[in-house]
Amino acid sequence: MVAGKGSRVVLVTCGSIIEARRIASRVVRKGLAACVNIVLGPVQSIYRWKGKVQSAREVLMVIKTSATRLADLEKEVKHWHSYDVPEFVVISVAAGSREYLAWLEESVKS
Repeated sequence: MVAGKGSRVVLVTCGSIIEARRIASRVVRKGLAACVNIVLGPVQSIYRWKGKVQSAREVLMVIKTSATRLADLEKEVKHWHSYDVPEFVVISVAAGSREYLAWLEESVKS
């Protein structure tokens, strides 16, 4: 196990599995993400939007990338996403296996 350094996990929710698959394929093909996990069962989201409490079934994407690719990744997600304000939450990776983190970094080199 080694320190995560520049490795990041990004959470993004989508309104449909089709949208999630389209975004995931694009960001991996462009080298902005090493891997995207799509949670196949919907998540129930309860949130405040335009002054009202809303509820929606959404699809969660877990995107693995590096700090250096975050700006381009966010731009790509926003471009293809159907929401006015898509979720884009970044979590720093504290540590992980040496091999996995090396693969992640190699996969997203610009």
